[in-house]
Amino acid sequence: MNSAAAGKDTMHPSPPHTTTTTVTVAYKGGAERRGPITMGQANMIRCILRDDPTHINIHDVWPVPEGATVAAVTDALRALAVRHEGLRTTFPHPPEAAPVDQVVAAEGTFTVTVLDHAGLPADPAGYAESVARAARAGRFALEREFPMRTTLLTVAGQPAYVALAFSHAVADGSAMAILREEFAELLAGKELPGLTSLPPVDLAAVEASPAGLRKSEASLRYWERILRTGPQEMFAEPRGRRPGTDEEARQLTLRSRRGGRALAGAARRTGHPEATVLMAAWCALVAHRAGQDSCVTAVPSANRFNARVARSVTTTSQDALLHLDVRVPAFDALVARTWGAVLNAYRHSQFDSVRLWEMIDRVTAERGSHFGRDVVFNDVSALPAPLLGTDAEDRDDAGQELTWGPPQTLPTRLLAFTYRTAPRLHISLWAAPTLFTPEEAEGFLSGLVLLLEAAAAGDVPLEALSEVTGVRPAERGSDWLRVDGCWVSPEAVRETLGRAVGGLPVRVAEEPAGASDTDPHLTAYIARGGTPLTPEEAHRALTALIPAAGSGVLAPHRYVLVENPPTEPDRSDAWRRLEIIEEGTGRSRQV
Repeated sequence: MNSAAAGKDTMHPSPPHTTTTTVTVAYKGGAERRGPITMGQANMIRCILRDDPTHINIHDVWPVPEGATVAAVTDALRALAVRHEGLRTTFPHPPEAAPVDQVVAAEGTFTVTVLDHAGLPADPAGYAESVARAARAGRFALEREFPMRTTLLTVAGQPAYVALAFSHAVADGSAMAILREEFAELLAGKELPGLTSLPPVDLAAVEASPAGLRKSEASLRYWERILRTGPQEMFAEPRGRRPGTDEEARQLTLRSRRGGRALAGAARRTGHPEATVLMAAWCALVAHRAGQDSCVTAVPSANRFNARVARSVTTTSQDALLHLDVRVPAFDALVARTWGAVLNAYRHSQFDSVRLWEMIDRVTAERGSHFGRDVVFNDVSALPAPLLGTDAEDRDDAGQELTWGPPQTLPTRLLAFTYRTAPRLHISLWAAPTLFTPEEAEGFLSGLVLLLEAAAAGDVPLEALSEVTGVRPAERGSDWLRVDGCWVSPEAVRETLGRAVGGLPVRVAEEPAGASDTDPHLTAYIARGGTPLTPEEAHRALTALIPAAGSGVLAPHRYVLVENPPTEPDRSDAWRRLEIIEEGTGRSRQV
């Protein structure tokens, strides 16, 4: 690691610019069209209407080659708008209702803000990124706004960078990379090839076909199996999720020649693609750090493997959900298992997002849980052009460096973007600070490289991960239990259930595993006094609090209502001897 770089902040102040002008660009081409929205659009629109715009809008920076004029840049932008229906799409909808249709315009206008400078800062690419990031503020008006906010940075009238913010309803990371590549080719005077992937209106028709609907149903069943049996939070531990809040995490970036060489070596030795080896290493280390038998990670960039959408300028942003059992002796066996698990996750990443969330709400209420999208791994290294910030020149020949960047509000606990795998492994990580100190975050990325180096040399016993990587598993007290495949704190369950039932006396007791179970069960005893509380009401009240209850809370399998607490309320056997008024599961479906 380049220790001098660790902790360095890469935010860039805005230099004063000399003039600001606005150029209106008119476009005309194609036919006006209307049709239903795609599943990916519906998924993103749901987030756009709900989330902070700075979290859901996306941005990119396109370098402008030397000698290009402002007119050439605007002509290229116009050509992209004409070429791609997604850029001419709006989503009409009445107030307080989500869009269900998309409308493609045959003609229209958009604006380009030109910021002309006497000179750019020493890090012009970083400054351009800050301009693009700032443009993410403000919600896109889906029903009328052009879905691309464009700022052209010039120096004495000479274009240098185009800084853009996109509505996530019309573009994702892959779409931005495609547009970036085509923009460069247009400015180079090249003729773009014909479109081979479906525009959004046609993609929606395919999704609504009988085959598309069968695919969506299969995806929902796949997700439901994981939500009913997998861990509800990867990082279930005493210092886990802060109740009811997202966290602000700083970007930590690894650039490692050692990592690039090790990944290539491990791929050669195991005979599996680099992407599979990297995913296996990621899952092994996440599960090891979390102390889990499996790794559940969202893989957002999964829906570009089909030629029909490979180069569509639209959003295909729907998670593939990877559930990888890591209970194998050594790394090579895990790599082999990862290949099939990833393909299975990808096959089940197209679904009706509204129905998915209805299913998630139903299943988590029945299970008495709250599914956490705790881990996200987004490998964009195979995109046709690098995304923002990945063209940084090699500063030196150091084998590895870690640099800290700006903070970002994190709706998840561990988020990683893999931008490049060669010649350097280039990964950015955002780790929740309640779970990872800065030193632990750096140690996690460094440990990933150490694991890859060991895997390049030979098969790695998974029981040796602490020794190989330096990453230690989560520490839990002896009172934590594995219940329904989840780590659970009976004390946290007792405290949350007590609040849910208005402060009535509660005892949560461990019941031994039955003949057909490997995990213990929890029984909640509630002294209801003269209240009319039922097991179903207790379960509903607890379930309502679980999303903001912190870590380690899962509903008991059984609720037992008694009249008054025993004289020794801290003894489970004392509660068991009391006369039962009513008992039940509260769950509408056993898991």
